[in-house]
Amino acid sequence: MNTTQQQPLPAYDHRTGTGPTLVFLHYWGGSARTWDLVVDRLAGRDTVTVDFRGWSRSRNLAGPYTLRRLADDTLAVIADAGVTDYVLVGHSMGGKVAQLVAATRPAGLRGLVLVGSAPAKPAAGTTPEYRETLSHAYDSDESVAGARDHILTATELPESIKSRIVTDSRAGTDAARTEWPLRGIAEDIREHTRMISVPALVVAGENDRVEPVDVLVGNLVPYLSRNDFTVIPDTGHLIPLEAPADLVDAITSFAPAV
Repeated sequence: MNTTQQQPLPAYDHRTGTGPTLVFLHYWGGSARTWDLVVDRLAGRDTVTVDFRGWSRSRNLAGPYTLRRLADDTLAVIADAGVTDYVLVGHSMGGKVAQLVAATRPAGLRGLVLVGSAPAKPAAGTTPEYRETLSHAYDSDESVAGARDHILTATELPESIKSRIVTDSRAGTDAARTEWPLRGIAEDIREHTRMISVPALVVAGENDRVEPVDVLVGNLVPYLSRNDFTVIPDTGHLIPLEAPADLVDAITSFAPAV
C-alpha cells in the first residue's frame, strides 16, 4: 500500500493556446500577476504563470525556499499542467531558478529567456553587508515604495501597477523574503549554467540598476553556450511592468508560436 502523500504545488495559472508553452517565473517580491501585462499581449498563446513557494497565493506552503526547491517546484508545476513543449521565461530571481531548471536538461524544454536575470556568477557588489541591507528592502510599504521608485524602475508606472508592486512585495513570508537576499543572490551556479544545452535569450534593461547590462555581459553570458543578447531601451529592472510590449516582441521573436 502506497502511503506517500503528494506535496502541495505552488499556485499557478495555465492559459491554454498555441505552443510552445511559455512558463513565466517571477522576481523576488513578484507574483504570477507580475506577468499580466505580458500575458495579455500573448492572446492565443499557451502560458503558465507561477506564484513561487512562500509568495502570494503560495505563501502558506512550507519551506525551505531555496533556489533548488523553487526549481523542483517549477518542474512539478510543468508536469501537473501537462506541458510537454515549453520555453522558460525567468525574471531576476526567476531567471536564476530558470537556469537551475534548464541545467537538468528536462524533456520538452525548448529554450530559455532570461529577463534582467540574476547572473550565474554573483556580481562583485553582492557583499554580506549589501545582502543584509537588501534583506530589509521589503520590511514595510514605505521601504518597498522607496526600492520601487529609486532602484527597481527607471520609468513612471501607473498608480495601479505601483500599488501592486507594494502588495506583492509584502505578500511573501518572512522566510521567503529573506532567503533570496541572504543566500540565493550569493549562490554561484556557474557549474549548472554551463550545463544548459538549449538556446537562451538574455534580455537586459538599458537602465537596470539591479542587474546592469555589463553584469549580464560579464557574469551570465559567458556561461551560456548558445545565447542571444538584447537590450530594451529606457527601462529599469522591472521590465515585465515597464516595457511589456518590447518584452513580448523579444520573446515571440525568440520563441514564435508553431
